[in-house]
Amino acid sequence: MPSPPAQPSDAPPPGTVERWAWDYVLSTDLEHKLAPPPVPSAWESDAAPPPPRRIARPGRPAALRVSARAQKSPGPEALRNPARRAQLFHAFLHHELQAAELMAWALLAFPETPRAFRRGLVRIALDEVRHMQLYARYLAAIGHRFGDFPVRDWFWSRVPAAASPAQFVAVMGMGLEGGNLDHTARFAERFRAIGDDEGAALTERVCAEEIPHVRFGVRWFRRFTQPGEATPPGPSDFDAWVRHIPPPLSPLLMRGEPMNRRDRSRSGLTDAFLDALASWTERPPGS
Repeated sequence: MPSPPAQPSDAPPPGTVERWAWDYVLSTDLEHKLAPPPVPSAWESDAAPPPPRRIARPGRPAALRVSARAQKSPGPEALRNPARRAQLFHAFLHHELQAAELMAWALLAFPETPRAFRRGLVRIALDEVRHMQLYARYLAAIGHRFGDFPVRDWFWSRVPAAASPAQFVAVMGMGLEGGNLDHTARFAERFRAIGDDEGAALTERVCAEEIPHVRFGVRWFRRFTQPGEATPPGPSDFDAWVRHIPPPLSPLLMRGEPMNRRDRSRSGLTDAFLDALASWTERPPGS
């Protein structure tokens, strides 16, 4: 049974990694989101792990207008319009913010996991923050800033349904970040096709730096679901992955067109796994 949502009285002790994660998720200061303070070196005691802290929703700076509906993604030709391109990079930036917050969320939600796993979550969160800063600089160069367009907290409406660390890495690492390898590669081609070499190079950089994030998800998914086994993911692992995706999410939402098989393979997924993902079609309930 999931733990009840965290309350202010549940805040971790000051000066700990857990408090850093807590403050990052709940901050309503845009500067804190874009440039959090250094991560402390102290952790709460592993001798008596703290209770799970499941934050229900993130703090949102007033500058961010949260929308319940997604804006339509601009097509290849529409990207020639700088404003439409800014809208897209703004969405990229907000995806990175949600990813950083959800890494911190998982650190608090699953305190019983190995410290190596939680350290990895911190490293990835800091990568996502750095990507936010890169996107913010790109936006500034074309006359925009974070907050100029509405944002949608879609990741937050889905990922916290993960009731276990295995479900979390299935959804976030292997799923959403795996799908981002497809999306970033596709958009990099589109940016280069319209002459936006800077945007293409930035998107390609983010893609390359997220390969280790997916690899992290693959490695820990296997450790959480099949401890002691050293074989690479195959078709049976694909089936296990699907079983660990909380509904209403499905593999269809975690697969871009075309699939970036090269970088997915570099993340540790085998051809057999990717073949199963590529051939997946929505199945009716109970099938």
